[in-house]
Amino acid sequence: MAKPIIFCDFDGTVTQSDNIIAIMKKFAPPEWLELKDQILSRKISINEGVGKLFSLLSSDLKDDITKFAIENAKIRPGFKEFVDFARVKSIPLYIVSGGIDFFVQPILAEYAPFDGIYCNESDFSGETIEILWPHKCDSLCDNDCGCCKPSIIRQLNCGEDSFKIVIGDSVTDLEAAKHADFVLARDLLQEKCEEWGINHQGFQTFFDCIDEINKRIEVGELSC
Repeated sequence: MAKPIIFCDFDGTVTQSDNIIAIMKKFAPPEWLELKDQILSRKISINEGVGKLFSLLSSDLKDDITKFAIENAKIRPGFKEFVDFARVKSIPLYIVSGGIDFFVQPILAEYAPFDGIYCNESDFSGETIEILWPHKCDSLCDNDCGCCKPSIIRQLNCGEDSFKIVIGDSVTDLEAAKHADFVLARDLLQEKCEEWGINHQGFQTFFDCIDEINKRIEVGELSC
């Protein structure tokens, strides 16, 4: 039997809305809207687009932006129970996020530990905010992902008996979904999984995710 391993997105998945979008709505000048549309339509890469978005913001806003992001984030129902479920079942759970460390890490702190948290980093030492990319695309990916989820999956070398479950909602999860054995999807990711014929199931809460994984354990498809 296959052994499940979970790769879970953060913005719009763990949280109910996208934190970067919320930050831009609150703090960025109007030109952020065109950049957002270019990212979502895949006219520019995530790396380029997110870097340009944060370059619109003064580093002097660090404390205000950080406070806003943490206080504004609403956790999707069932996430705590999902983390506990994965822990009890000994299922590795990795958070793989196109979000930024200054809000991802503190929001997740109360649910830790995880098997790993992968996200982008930030530098506030210059005039504007610079995004750093510690998890760039490997030689097998040329999508300029920023935080490259397929590369992280390959780096972790899950093994031939693994059953890779990707959970996500948006443009940053599209390439990861192509490498999954099963996808739990919302919004744009769900639309693309349907279009591309990827094995998936929609979800609204993490209770749904628990149910879907449990079904596969109960019928003997997965071992824990």
